[in-house]
Amino acid sequence: MKRTAMELAALASAAMPGLDIVQATASPDDQRAFDSAIVTDSDNNHWRVRSPRNSQAAFRLETEIQVLSGFTPAIRAHLPFRVPSVAGAVQIDSLRTFIYHQMPGQPVELDAITGSETQTIDDIGRIVAAIHQLPRAVVETADLPSYGAEQLRSRLLSELDQIALTGKVPSALLRRWENAFEERRMWSFTPRVVHGDFDETSLLIDRNRAVGVTAWTDLHIGDPAQDFTWLASTESIEFREALLSAYHQHMDLPADQLDLHIMRRAALAAEFSLAKYLMSGINASDNEVVAEAQAMLDELASDVEATGGQDIGQKFWEPEPTPEPSAQTTAPVAPAETESAIVTDNDIELPEDESGAEQDSAPEPEAAPSGVAEVAEPEPDTQPFPTSAPVSGDSEESASDEAEEPTEDNRALDEPGEEELDELPEPQRPEAEDDGTTLVVHSLSDEDEIVPHDEAAQAAAPDVDTQPISWKVVRENLTDR
Repeated sequence: MKRTAMELAALASAAMPGLDIVQATASPDDQRAFDSAIVTDSDNNHWRVRSPRNSQAAFRLETEIQVLSGFTPAIRAHLPFRVPSVAGAVQIDSLRTFIYHQMPGQPVELDAITGSETQTIDDIGRIVAAIHQLPRAVVETADLPSYGAEQLRSRLLSELDQIALTGKVPSALLRRWENAFEERRMWSFTPRVVHGDFDETSLLIDRNRAVGVTAWTDLHIGDPAQDFTWLASTESIEFREALLSAYHQHMDLPADQLDLHIMRRAALAAEFSLAKYLMSGINASDNEVVAEAQAMLDELASDVEATGGQDIGQKFWEPEPTPEPSAQTTAPVAPAETESAIVTDNDIELPEDESGAEQDSAPEPEAAPSGVAEVAEPEPDTQPFPTSAPVSGDSEESASDEAEEPTEDNRALDEPGEEELDELPEPQRPEAEDDGTTLVVHSLSDEDEIVPHDEAAQAAAPDVDTQPISWKVVRENLTDR
């Protein structure tokens, strides 16, 4: 039965004898379940009147009274928002109407909230976080439901089976929801105290500050994503991300405990609520509700098809937290190891010779970038060489003779001057100007001798096995044997 604001004012007068009401204004609420109004008395005090339309709504309202009684003065004192308190009640036809002390602030349309100031968004995030951190005793004392993650998932799957039996839901949506319910990683979350009916209509805004929360009829322990279902209907990505960021900040959880799929489950809950609305119409034999629900489900199915059937909540994915840097990149480099960390030709692994003998092990070429990142010094100006260049086996004997003093003996090779050998060239970054340093390139001749590389001869005889190699690479290779 629908009641007007004046009728609700009369009920308030009956519940509170002596109350002199001078004004009554309708207040937004769940129109399928409640009639609400704000009344003002002669002393300019404001009261909220809330009346159930049916027995199911009456049960929810009685539940809210139990919930509010669990908010002890100590709990209320620590909340960053105000909670309603009951001033009186009156029973009409087995349904009780309740009168509350009116709190400051008014509900604001979602479009207006999305354009709110940063402080308002932070207030909302803090409020939701505070609700999710309420003592479980508030729920347990009122004997309210409590669901674990797996229990909730199984319960939703069971509801999906019942919905499918109606034959009134597009099969594409049934498959879509079933796939989401079966995705285990989405359902790994910590159950928390949940408001259960949180949206813009239950949030009171006063001078750009979120100051109060109403509609406590669905409080329970369950999925915290339930309190973000309303965000799925906003098209403002900036607002959603800012609110979630504020929420996580006020929850103050370690990075490995963040619920990365909270908005995916919220989007799923928003879609699935249409199917629940359909079931409520079927159970109540309300053809108008059934037709309305079917129309909304068909529209949703069309939207899903238009977007290519993208994953549930794909556009609501939150960025995963940046992984903590590994020890390899964060550990300080010891002074004794700094010099060896610089990448030189020694760090490049030479290929096996024709006899299959393996060269001395050295870091893979791919390791060079990470090695450079570990030190503050710039990367030396080293030249890569073709990995297919063979190294002559005849050089092994000279390598053994030169092993003790490789620097002195290798000067016999056709290399740059002594000054360049004793002192490495000035390191050069990729975009630095040329400092004039030149690299002398040699080749292995048919007689296995190291000779200056002749590019013209190489081009004229491309099959000749005289691949260009760095004199420095050859020197280091010989001394390492």
